[in-house]
Amino acid sequence: METRLLGISLQIMALAVVISVVLLILGMGVLVLIRASTVGVFSWGDSGRRDSDPGNAGSNGLSPDDLEKLPCYDYAVKDSKEDSSVECAVCLETFRDSQRCRLLPACKHSFHVECVDSWLLKASICPLCRTICAEQSGSGPG
Repeated sequence: METRLLGISLQIMALAVVISVVLLILGMGVLVLIRASTVGVFSWGDSGRRDSDPGNAGSNGLSPDDLEKLPCYDYAVKDSKEDSSVECAVCLETFRDSQRCRLLPACKHSFHVECVDSWLLKASICPLCRTICAEQSGSGPG
């Protein structure tokens, strides 16, 4: 009789272990799905875009010809005593005297030429305010 009870108790413990492992795996799978859906791995409908630019305006970058039309200037510190605190929003470095910068005419934001050009080749929107930059560069010198 004791052997029969021992056999049943071993079966119950083995079943409990199997159920625990299955529940653990299912729980981890649910957590992975929740994490993936909140991060945006699964994107249904909007291809994971979070900005609301009309007509996917920022999805394609500017052409090199369009970049040439955007105005450039050499940054100059207005007062030799004041420390330059204006910085490029792409690389987060402050502008220094005589650095080549680019002005986006639609929003009037300035960036280092190298920084914003690499950005604008990928997306035709301002990296700071998301204003569309394409075909608004007609004003100003090239």
